[in-house]
Amino acid sequence: MMVTRCHQVRLEEICKSETMQIVYLLLTGLCAGVLSGMFGIGGGVVIVPALVLLFGFPQQTATATSLVVFLMPVGILGVIQYYNAGKINMDQIRFGLIIAAGLVVGSFFGSKLALTLPVEVLRKAFAVLLLLIAAKLFFDK
Repeated sequence: MMVTRCHQVRLEEICKSETMQIVYLLLTGLCAGVLSGMFGIGGGVVIVPALVLLFGFPQQTATATSLVVFLMPVGILGVIQYYNAGKINMDQIRFGLIIAAGLVVGSFFGSKLALTLPVEVLRKAFAVLLLLIAAKLFFDK
């Protein structure tokens, strides 16, 4: 049983079928995985907007659902590929594990903060963050 219903008009018909809902969720994960493997992104940049815009999730629910993705070591196959290709070594893996430890703590405090904010404020703050990241990437030399 799916935990949500689609609220967006353009996906209304698709989401009447639980199978199609699962397919779209799997495609969202696949897209996030590919982009994660390419750019080191996924949850906040791909999964959260997809859940909000395509599936009609509230911002906080989309964020929490994205965090569920990280409960499994989903990036391990990508890490193995990069390691086998000589593009990452044990030093970078150690750095990544240290960042992951920060992610654990940061996700705890970030979720506490997000739960105190009105959904509209959180959504707009997220949009501003994406714009700032995009501008930084676009204009950096």
